[in-house]
Amino acid sequence: MRILLLGLDNAGKTTLLKQLASEDINTITPTQGFNIKSVQAHGLKLNVWDIGGQRKIRQYWRNYFESTNLLIYVIDSADKKRFEETGQELAELIEEEKLIGVPVLIFANKQDLLTAAPAADIAEGLNLHTYRDRVWQIQACSALSGEGVQVKSSLTLSFPFFTCARRIGSLYMQREGSFIPIHSW
Repeated sequence: MRILLLGLDNAGKTTLLKQLASEDINTITPTQGFNIKSVQAHGLKLNVWDIGGQRKIRQYWRNYFESTNLLIYVIDSADKKRFEETGQELAELIEEEKLIGVPVLIFANKQDLLTAAPAADIAEGLNLHTYRDRVWQIQACSALSGEGVQVKSSLTLSFPFFTCARRIGSLYMQREGSFIPIHSW
């Protein structure tokens, strides 16, 4: 399963990816290109593409849209000055032909900060309720602490990430190396 991880620079995409992969998050630098990680979950191999969010890199995002099964969009919930910019970027992604119908999981990150906007307010401000051509979910989280991202047990499980990925995995059956949609949620 191919997962595309996008968002503005400094939203916490790489921290989130490292949390999901159970890697050390103490040494993270801005992504200047992309990171790829394979994460195993519930019998699924998830290939996560973390693409840098700097303005000069965003024009290249479209090079990674092909064959995407899930779009994860990360928002810095505490950076209210950039809500309009992140909303515009998300809206453009939703309109992309190669991403039509692709489910979207939005992480309202940095909820550990006092200035963070609640996920419900972000969803309203982004008009997520108007997205009718795809499944979407917004999840409050802190990639730094793992809250809203990871639940530790005898197996490392991440919710809602792995729950969403498992659901999407059930939407597709593998046939000749490509994913074919078989039903909706």
